[in-house]
Amino acid sequence: MPPPPEDDGSSSARTPLIPPTPPPPGRAVARLHPLPLLVAAAFAASYHLLVAPAPSYYRSLFLSLGSNDTAAAHLHALTLRPHLAGTEANARAAEHVVSALSSLSFPTRVVPYSVLLAYPVHRSLSLSAPGHATTPFALVQDTYPGDPYAAVSAEAVPTFLAYAASGSVAAEAVYANYGRPEDFAYLAARGVDVTGKVVLARYGKVYRGDIVINARKAGAAAAVIYTDAKDYAAGEAFPDGPWMPPTGVQVGSTFKGVGDPTTPMWTSSEGCERVSIPEAMATDDMPGIPALPVSGRDGEAILQLIGGDVAPKDWQGGDGSPVYRLGPGPAVLNLTYIGNETMATIQNVISVIEGKEEPERYIILGNHRDAWTFGAVDPNSGTAALLELAQRFSELQKKGWRPRRTIILCNWDAEEYGLVGSTEWVEENRAMLTSRTVAYLNVDSAVYGAGFYASATPQLDELLKEASKQVQNPDNETQSLYDLWMASDSSSMIKIGRLGGGGSDYSAFVQHVGIPSIDISMGSEYAVYHSLYDDFVWMEKFGDPLFRRHVAVASMWGLVALRLSDEEILPFNYSTYAVELEKGAIDINKRLLGVPVSSSPLQKSIAEFKRAALQMDSEMKALQTRKVWNPWRNNPLKVRDLNERLMMTERAFTDREGLSGRPWYKHLIYAPSLHDDYGAQVYPGVDDAIQMAERTNTSESWRSVQHEIYRIARVINQASLVLSGGLT
Repeated sequence: MPPPPEDDGSSSARTPLIPPTPPPPGRAVARLHPLPLLVAAAFAASYHLLVAPAPSYYRSLFLSLGSNDTAAAHLHALTLRPHLAGTEANARAAEHVVSALSSLSFPTRVVPYSVLLAYPVHRSLSLSAPGHATTPFALVQDTYPGDPYAAVSAEAVPTFLAYAASGSVAAEAVYANYGRPEDFAYLAARGVDVTGKVVLARYGKVYRGDIVINARKAGAAAAVIYTDAKDYAAGEAFPDGPWMPPTGVQVGSTFKGVGDPTTPMWTSSEGCERVSIPEAMATDDMPGIPALPVSGRDGEAILQLIGGDVAPKDWQGGDGSPVYRLGPGPAVLNLTYIGNETMATIQNVISVIEGKEEPERYIILGNHRDAWTFGAVDPNSGTAALLELAQRFSELQKKGWRPRRTIILCNWDAEEYGLVGSTEWVEENRAMLTSRTVAYLNVDSAVYGAGFYASATPQLDELLKEASKQVQNPDNETQSLYDLWMASDSSSMIKIGRLGGGGSDYSAFVQHVGIPSIDISMGSEYAVYHSLYDDFVWMEKFGDPLFRRHVAVASMWGLVALRLSDEEILPFNYSTYAVELEKGAIDINKRLLGVPVSSSPLQKSIAEFKRAALQMDSEMKALQTRKVWNPWRNNPLKVRDLNERLMMTERAFTDREGLSGRPWYKHLIYAPSLHDDYGAQVYPGVDDAIQMAERTNTSESWRSVQHEIYRIARVINQASLVLSGGLT
């Protein structure tokens, strides 16, 4: 029996009352006066508060149950074979997740969707130049001596870029650095014509789909993306070191949209309306030209034969690399890509731990399962952490724990193709999720390496900091995760990212519906990303040799979930949100100097939001300062009202029309950057409009900027009303 825990005032569990002793036979039962009954009931309630385990007890127990072996075993089982979405191997991985969760007695189901995926049918690439023999590229990632996965590596889908257009192109090569808009602008300024050429760009800085789309918009006929040694091979290569081998290739999607391409803005349910596959492939969110990824070795071979002017210093490679030149030519690339875009079945796995007192309120934890190859880091370190965390929740249940609110564990499919599984589920359940979800807690790749990283919508910042103080630093037993987090920044300030990027499954929850969310990981990047070498050996040797980092992520993830599920009053802090809104406004003001646009509506709305946040802080403190021994709870209707406002304020930052030109993105505070799907942008509608106005400098374009500022001001005013619980 556990020792009597302290009562933190947030327990709402109930223990069975001891049945009364029956009266002796033949004796009359005296009628009791109501007042003594009330006194007895009050005493019973007080007794209950003293002996029932408080949420803090279960949180401590949860942290004590971490298992390195459990995390390692799940990761090993999940990464035995490459398991791309839509394949038989990925269906087997889904079976493992279902089996693991079902064995814990959590009700678990599979939710399938039919969606448009893409696979390669034929690929070829050769290089030629005057005076040089034509060189064909193998487009194969080599295994290594002693590779335990050499036999099953043949099951990996050949290197390709999903949704690239089918076609053949033979044309001169042009080097375009990272393929950003500013890189193509530089080429144009130097007189380098990209029209009809094959663009060679290196990975990094922006999303690969943006690289190909930027090349298409510049007039290129095809694109090749390579992994530059400066960015991915700066040390000893795998298997001797953690860096990308010379033949390593980063594969991935080039679809810039979200969800199933044949069901834009609605769910891919059985018998639903769909656009045709040719129509889906013809949208601006698709690359529209043939494209291939290649290794660093192949990229360097191409660069050696490109002539023309020498590229700028910051376009050059690392030590030992050839001199990079802009082109075009004399190098000629002959590229062919034939893809198969086909409808395939994907499988989300959903498991539910029903809440006892507020079952209609959801805390959702999510991670995706599908991988381009073995996926030891991306994403199955996160899947292993989810299953290890679930094991701990099961142990808590054996000790009597029942969450106050419902916890839902989600394992998404087809994230790699464009956040497909999570998006379809959110679109299908939009009304229920909008009205019932407290928060979404995302872990994609749980472990990249050392260091702790977190992103969140701002009302969850303080909760993340508080939770990190209770989790042990996996690399230093004398420190907390908070200490590690602090040490990672020279300014001695915790840096929390924002969830505006399109890089993982939080996107539909935040940017489409407006649900408070977080995303956490140990480490933030790794060199063998999306390559054949993202396997269990890499993780065991370099990512997390003792699997302590997996346990730390699971501890942090689960602790935040327990706080949100079990505390009577939701641990949100909107004063932090007000600070973030102000920071974004400062950046906007700097960009509007000397132009005929006023930010006054935005400033006024933020001031009103700050007042509402302060009012909410006062209300929360008033409820939280009640006496622990008091047998009567807070007014449940007052608590319910306060929690509703805390939960729904994030929804108010969304607008039903969405961003101009990007209607799926409903959130007007956070969304991906227009030219980098990975990049998080604050006030994205204003940023889009300013970029257009700076290019055109017309009065109409600056009026559009003003319109976007008014739109933001309106949603912030709506959020203030929701937070304060008032009507005008």
